[in-house]
Amino acid sequence: MKKTQSNHVTKHPLLWRGLGRLSGLGRLSGFFGWLLLFLLLLVLLVVNLLIGTVRIPVDSVCLILMGDGSQPEIWSNIVISSRLPQALTAVVAGAGLAVSGLQMQTVFRNPLAGPSVLGISNGASLGVAFVVLLSGQLGGVALSRLGYLGDAAISVAAIVGSMAVMTLIMWVSQKVRGNVTLLIIGVMIGYLANAIIGVLKFLSPEEDVKSFVVWGLGSFSRVSGDQMVLFVVLMCMLIPLSFLLVKSMNLLLLGDRYASNLGLNVGRARLLIIFSSGILVAIVTAYCGPIMFIGLAVPHLARAIFRTSDHRVLMPGTAVCGAILALVCNLIARMPGFEGALPVNSVTALVGAPVIATVLFRRRVRSEE
Repeated sequence: MKKTQSNHVTKHPLLWRGLGRLSGLGRLSGFFGWLLLFLLLLVLLVVNLLIGTVRIPVDSVCLILMGDGSQPEIWSNIVISSRLPQALTAVVAGAGLAVSGLQMQTVFRNPLAGPSVLGISNGASLGVAFVVLLSGQLGGVALSRLGYLGDAAISVAAIVGSMAVMTLIMWVSQKVRGNVTLLIIGVMIGYLANAIIGVLKFLSPEEDVKSFVVWGLGSFSRVSGDQMVLFVVLMCMLIPLSFLLVKSMNLLLLGDRYASNLGLNVGRARLLIIFSSGILVAIVTAYCGPIMFIGLAVPHLARAIFRTSDHRVLMPGTAVCGAILALVCNLIARMPGFEGALPVNSVTALVGAPVIATVLFRRRVRSEE
């Protein structure tokens, strides 16, 4: 049987042509291309520490980061307790969402698939809605007044909600074979979650609804202190682990039939990729709220930059591009002149929508030529 499959594969030159295309490393996959991206990432990280609503001299920021205690305490608190956690959170959250989006687009072979396509983000929102919107009615105290305890309850609720939906999706994925069916079921779960959230918002007091809406706008600033350390450590473990699925993702690009002939268990691979994507979305949503457009736009941006379909290049490249775009959005949200910070989702939509439109337009023009 194995010999028959081998002969079947070798008789298809188009398959090997596809594998040859996958081995191309793209324009910016060389040493200098990667160096340029990492330098851009480092520059944006530094700029996020230097620029904000409060002007702090560059030399003072450098001294604060080196542990000099002679600087004003308020400046130290702004840099160490606000700007640095926001920048690090943006880096790992952007990288995680971008990798998750790439995985979803590969599994479903749909350029408009994103991290939230299976309703996992909606599940997190539903979990938070139950805790935030019902806390005032059942307990008589809004979570917004509980400080750190309220933030911890929101994070736990988001994780529980997203994990519940992800468990349901993984169970359904074993019952259905078609990607389109699974995609439709995920979308329906999202609509159902939004409907329940709408009912809860209608029945809840104004203060609880406001707290939920603020959480739903997404923010890199709500992660600080021990939460930030735990979040960064978790993401630094989960993102490299997702790279272990690169080979399976490359084979899935060839189609289920060819991938199966090459020895890939398609059902198991699809399940692992969905789980990897879902856990990344769940953790980011729990700590930062639902962040839109990064997971949808960055994979297209990475493909346009690297000009390759090889996930050995696209996975790390997408992670770096996601971190860069998240830093840009975080910087725009905190630009001087704004009172406080703009909602991150508003900025990601302003930046991400033109990126998607431009990439898809260029792809269509190129295909027509």
